[in-house]
Amino acid sequence: MGLRIAFMGSPDIAVGVLDALIGAGHDIVCVYSQPPRPAGRGQKLTPTPVHAFAEARGLDVRTPKSLKKVPEQEAFAALDLDAAVVVAYGLILPQAILDAPRLGCLNMHASILPRWRGAAPIQRAIMAGDTETGVDAMLMDTGLDTGPVLASLHTAIGFDDTAGSVHDRLAELAAELAPSALQGLADGSLRPHPQPEEGVTYAHKLGPEDQKVDWSRPAREVDCQIRGLSPFPGAWCDWVPPGADAPVRLKLLGCRRSGRETSAPPGTVLDDRLLVACGDGGAVRITRLQKPGGKPMDAETFLNGQPIPPDTVLS
Repeated sequence: MGLRIAFMGSPDIAVGVLDALIGAGHDIVCVYSQPPRPAGRGQKLTPTPVHAFAEARGLDVRTPKSLKKVPEQEAFAALDLDAAVVVAYGLILPQAILDAPRLGCLNMHASILPRWRGAAPIQRAIMAGDTETGVDAMLMDTGLDTGPVLASLHTAIGFDDTAGSVHDRLAELAAELAPSALQGLADGSLRPHPQPEEGVTYAHKLGPEDQKVDWSRPAREVDCQIRGLSPFPGAWCDWVPPGADAPVRLKLLGCRRSGRETSAPPGTVLDDRLLVACGDGGAVRITRLQKPGGKPMDAETFLNGQPIPPDTVLS
């Protein structure tokens, strides 16, 4: 028998979970999502992916800016829910919201807790050089991703993975895990267990300081930074084209570590295919990049139109 559920989510990674819960026969009483925001050249108000998906399926959608006010909390409690399922919603849930559903609020978090609690777990895992990540089904409390865990699914992080490719795999795992975790919570076959006290790390929100490539760092760290920030927001470096007066900011969206060793200064281009020296004597080959106002393209296509010769120094 299906449960009465409120679904709370906003980005693409949450859409598959909502679809899976619908497919499992649950009664999606209401969907909560971030308010529409201006987007595109015309700055037209655009609903979140979850909002658009839910409306297309005739579901009731609510987009409050906050859940801290009593009327919003009373409206949520009046839904008479068995559970709420939360996936990257983007708003803090006060205690009154957490307490309203009979079974509580189940959060699908994109990491293996307690590692990478917080806002950017996928990017931070890759940037740190982790070799594994996953999705945890966690009962929420008022802490930052501190609640007990019901179930998990894991996936390896490969040497060529980006935040985009890992995001897509975790979205599939979350859609697979959510219905079974919810059923286990409802029938008692899954028991929440506290997170370990050791190994806590925080996936702080990404800022501009995370994006600029420092070529003096080891090749492994540069490689992880570029892949961890691709496709968004993107790592970057500056390049001054021959004859230009001002640098061009290149967004670096793909790379591969090289086995070549070099004594060239960090940031020096070592060949005509964008192999760049790093600070430990190693090197990273840029495989995909984007100029301001341009489209992302593979390095070979980019270099056909605008060569970057050896001995160029990227700042």
